[in-house]
Amino acid sequence: MRLHIANGRLIDPANGVDGSHDLYLADGRVVAVGAAPDGFQADRHLDAGGLAVLPGLIDLSARVSQPGVSAFAPAELRAALAGGVTRLVMPPDAAAALDEPGKVGGLLHQSEDAQPRVLPLGAMTVGLAGETLTEFGLLAQAGCIAYAQGEQGIADTRVLLGAMRYASAQGQTLWLRPQDPWLARGASAASGPYAERLGLEGLPVAAETVALHTIFELQRATGARVHLTRLSSAAGLELLRAAKREGLPVTADVSAHNLHLTDVDIGFFDTNFHLQPPLRGQRDRDAIHAALAEGLVDALCSDHTAVDSHGKAMPFPLSTPGATGLELLLSLTLKWVRDRRQPLPDALARITSGPAAVLARITSAAAGAGQLGVGAPADLCLVDLDAEWLVTPAALQSRSAHTPFAGMMLPGRVRATVVGGRLAWETSV
Repeated sequence: MRLHIANGRLIDPANGVDGSHDLYLADGRVVAVGAAPDGFQADRHLDAGGLAVLPGLIDLSARVSQPGVSAFAPAELRAALAGGVTRLVMPPDAAAALDEPGKVGGLLHQSEDAQPRVLPLGAMTVGLAGETLTEFGLLAQAGCIAYAQGEQGIADTRVLLGAMRYASAQGQTLWLRPQDPWLARGASAASGPYAERLGLEGLPVAAETVALHTIFELQRATGARVHLTRLSSAAGLELLRAAKREGLPVTADVSAHNLHLTDVDIGFFDTNFHLQPPLRGQRDRDAIHAALAEGLVDALCSDHTAVDSHGKAMPFPLSTPGATGLELLLSLTLKWVRDRRQPLPDALARITSGPAAVLARITSAAAGAGQLGVGAPADLCLVDLDAEWLVTPAALQSRSAHTPFAGMMLPGRVRATVVGGRLAWETSV
């Protein structure tokens, strides 16, 4: 399909573009910006007057599989498209761990041109049990871009050392959430006065920093490349700063939940605020703001987890952690721009070119992503930056409407999403 997108405000942080430019797409690629190439005849014209044209969003943590099954959930893929997300990283699921090549192949066989591009993380250990390493090389051939333990963690440091040695030898990447499993046992909120008042078992900051010290020491010993997902504390961010200054091969992201919320937002045991990692104090939230703004943290992720009503109806410590987020990622980024007066292109870089750069270091599947220069993949979204929308179940495509932002008015609404040059999502509402 040949597509002409006219009259839009093109914002392309990677290429320093912010202005009125037409865009021309053909054969799944951007073929021209500004003026049409010779002989170009569009099959369809999209009038983007009054809208911003952005590179497709890239989400580094979004669970889009059906619970306990190695299959994509159609509602979650629609949620991605409705949120302007055209490429996402899917963490492993303990109930259906991608620990064998056949499981990966079966999952990716479902991919279609009009779907967001799903980049799966393989299970680091068999069944995510933290004991026996999987075959990294075979999983990579099947389509996994890196290896992770999801929310399970690894208690045995010897296993983690073995994984780093294996990954380094294979030129592969480990995708780790730094949390000591022993210190995290039983915790449902961040340690501090508020958790104490509620009588909740607290997760100390040390759970993150102890894990980071271990990861960085093992990196020094092995040279393994690591991506740290969903850092949550000021102390952890300072350790990341030191590691990057030292030159360790490490990148990192933070969750949009931790960017905006703190532990006091839990209120009176509101399970919509039961998240992993848990919401921490204002000092930690401010450190996340600063780390994103300066580029210490490479990307902002949605940490999308579709939790059913039963999982959220339990008492807070027993409820299922997580929240829907794919459709909120752009709006929460724009809220950050508005609340903290961040430059719009810089903020958008954290959900486009920033995560694209993380992926480009580890997989050719992300080549050219996160930008709209000539030759780039034709993945983009058209956004009404001036729109305000109310977060309600009816406004969401995800099968789960559980989010700490329910009932809030948020800025920005995606009007169309293009994947591989094909119009995959469109709405005029």
